[in-house]
Amino acid sequence: MLKIGQLADYAGVTIKAIRHYHQRGLLAEPDRDPSGYRRYTAQDAIDLVKIRTLANAGVPLARIKDLLNADPDTLTAAITEIAHDLEDRMVQLRRTRDQLAQLRGGDRLFVSPEVADYLDVLRELGVSERQRELERNGWILMQTASPEDASLWIAEKRELMNDPEFRALYLDHDAAHDWSPDDPRLPALAARTRNWFTNHHSQSETRPVHSPTIARLAAQSQPGASSPAWNRLAQLTSEGDERENQR
Repeated sequence: MLKIGQLADYAGVTIKAIRHYHQRGLLAEPDRDPSGYRRYTAQDAIDLVKIRTLANAGVPLARIKDLLNADPDTLTAAITEIAHDLEDRMVQLRRTRDQLAQLRGGDRLFVSPEVADYLDVLRELGVSERQRELERNGWILMQTASPEDASLWIAEKRELMNDPEFRALYLDHDAAHDWSPDDPRLPALAARTRNWFTNHHSQSETRPVHSPTIARLAAQSQPGASSPAWNRLAQLTSEGDERENQR
């Protein structure tokens, strides 16, 4: 007859674990003797070793009770099933680990590698965090709406960033977000923008996104996607286009 501490030492578990197994109904809880101690038998020790072995092997406690006295065939089938479940969990854990690693990498969890590389270029150029977030959110939406078109557009956008004239325009537009709508620099920036688009053909202009609603969301409905200065800049650019068309 063993006291609980002796049983724990014999089976290589803690007293707390034995009490937990009692609560889960895995190990019978003996009555107390006249001295107030619970006394465990050899069968209790055998059952506890079995419980410990199954638990250490990864068998869920909820399954252990049914397997303690199972015949060899039933035990083998159950262990095979549990092993498959563990393999599935391992796959999911590896996937979660990879996603966490991507999260540490910032944008790469949410956008394609090409877009993430492009956003890195913007960061290196000193583009504002506000503008980078606009770009990031826009690409997330666009990739969802038209993955093939988004692939074409990001290739074009990355190529455009190698054009010093376009790059300068992009940076000036970024800075203009915080200008006053009466800033005297806006008319000149509008003229430069108009001239650039007049002289350069964009493939994306001839390939409309499959979902116009998503396209509008990507371009217009984000916080920070407009400002008084940007609205004035768009107006000046449009007015210039109208004058050109009237000639």
